Amino acid sequence: MEDKYVINALAALAQTSRLRIFRALVVKGADGLTPAMLAEMMEMPANTLSFHLKELMHADLISQERSGRNLIYRAQYDRMNSVLTYLSQNCCQGQNCEVAPVALCQNC
Repeated sequence: MEDKYVINALAALAQTSRLRIFRALVVKGADGLTPAMLAEMMEMPANTLSFHLKELMHADLISQERSGRNLIYRAQYDRMNSVLTYLSQNCCQGQNCEVAPVALCQNC
């Protein structure tokens, strides 16, 4: 992956609303979300949401598909994984290493 693609992805996510939108789409999975559902979840006006969705699409972090009269937005997992791979490539000075998993929920 080229530096410019990683920079675009990180720049798109370096904004609170876009990061929240992307995370909501990641959590939702393959079903995706319509703009109306996202606007309600994010408590955000439609025109503001549209701006943020455009930025995430420009960075190729999300996809858009028409389903009848609705648009469905989904996270681009392959793109997200490519960015993560790029960021962690050659970690630990090129040595094999394992990062111990962190418990995300201690009361689960």
